[in-house]
Amino acid sequence: MAVTLSDLIDAAENLWPTANAESWDAPGLVSGATQQIVSRVLLTVDVTDAVIDEAIDGAFDLVIAHHPYLMRGVSTVAENTAKGAVLAKAIRHGVSIFSAHTNADVVETGVSWALGSAFGLTNLRPLAPIQGSDTIGHGRIGDLPEAMVLGDFARLIAQVIPPTASGVRVAGEYDRVIRSVALCGGAGDSFISAAIAQGADVYVTSDLRHHVVQDAVELTAVGLEGPALIDISHWAAESLWLEQAATELTAIFEGLQVVASQLRTDPWDFVVTQ
Repeated sequence: MAVTLSDLIDAAENLWPTANAESWDAPGLVSGATQQIVSRVLLTVDVTDAVIDEAIDGAFDLVIAHHPYLMRGVSTVAENTAKGAVLAKAIRHGVSIFSAHTNADVVETGVSWALGSAFGLTNLRPLAPIQGSDTIGHGRIGDLPEAMVLGDFARLIAQVIPPTASGVRVAGEYDRVIRSVALCGGAGDSFISAAIAQGADVYVTSDLRHHVVQDAVELTAVGLEGPALIDISHWAAESLWLEQAATELTAIFEGLQVVASQLRTDPWDFVVTQ
């Protein structure tokens, strides 16, 4: 099946309304002509040189990325820069680029929902609701079907998400019993306070910084209520949403070929332990 890029943009707006994006975000069309005919779509977390090569080799017309390729301002797209070289390659080969970022995070079946579903959580609801909604908002909080110790839950996570060099890092007692799980796909340290307010036993997110983690750990140390923290790869956490997005797009455009890229775009290659 072939559709116009304009039709796909309209469908994306219905699935992931840009009105729900954060003010600093830049979702939408990065490059391409709206009248372009699209028959094959490649879904990815990040746009990289390898992803564009995959799109070219697989005869994909469109790359839909979670992360906007030009989210931060650039002063040049000259081909002696990484951004310019990748963008020029995509344009020359007729590969359009589109993104759905925080607007895909907050919807009912968005990035954090996909992560929580992969963990087997029940009663999933937004951790930080927006617009007074019970279904739309950043992050998710839910319950494990049965209580388990923190160490076993961390092992479950390691089995669910794609493997990466950074693995699964945990701040909390191994034998701590947990039932209520808060999470946020991507960098979610700004929602730790919401996890605390909702009484989560553990909070799972990515890109956690030293002082943020230390402050949360100290709550428990001084006898106050605070969650254990689990830090996982930003790419790995968000990659689980790609199959959900593919399912939603193919439900709208029956016969359109939509493929979730299996390339690892996590930037870390290896770790050295002492």
